[in-house]
Amino acid sequence: MQESDWSEVQRIYREGIATGQATFEAGAPDWRRFDDSRLTAHRLVAQAPTGRILGWAAVSAVSARPVYSGVVEHSIYVSEAARGRRIGSVLLRSLIASTEEDGIWTIQASIFPENEPSLKLHLAHGFRVVGRREKIARMPHGPAAGQWRDTVLIERRTPAF
Repeated sequence: MQESDWSEVQRIYREGIATGQATFEAGAPDWRRFDDSRLTAHRLVAQAPTGRILGWAAVSAVSARPVYSGVVEHSIYVSEAARGRRIGSVLLRSLIASTEEDGIWTIQASIFPENEPSLKLHLAHGFRVVGRREKIARMPHGPAAGQWRDTVLIERRTPAF
C-alpha cells in the first residue's frame, strides 16, 4: 500500500464503517493519521487486473515495549463490490506470510460477534478465539449508535516459533 492508493483504501474503509459491523471508528482517518498508526512493512492491497483496489490489510503495534515487538493488531477490509470473492482470504494469507517473515509471532484483532463472515474467515486461517469482551465500548455511529458493544478477541500465534 502506497500513499497513492489512499483514496481507494479510504473508500473501502468508509464502506466498512457504514456497515456498523467493522469498527468503532465513526470515520476514516486522513492519510497522515493512518500512516502514523500502521507499520509500513505490512500494508497490503488486493488489486483487480484493472488496477482497482478490492481490499486492504494493515497492522499496528500493540505496544511500544520491546518485549511485545512481535505482537500486532490487524485490520482487513474488502470492498463491498468484491465481497464473497475470497479477497479476504488472499489478503489474510499474504498478511500472515509477511508478518511471519518479519519475526512477528502473534496477530490479533477484535471483531464484533455479529460479524460472522470475518470470524469464519479468521478461524479458517488459524486464528482462535481468546475471549469475549463484553460491553467494551459504546458505538458512536450507525444503527447501534449509543449502544454498548461486545467484541470477540482473536489471535493467531505462528507455529514458526
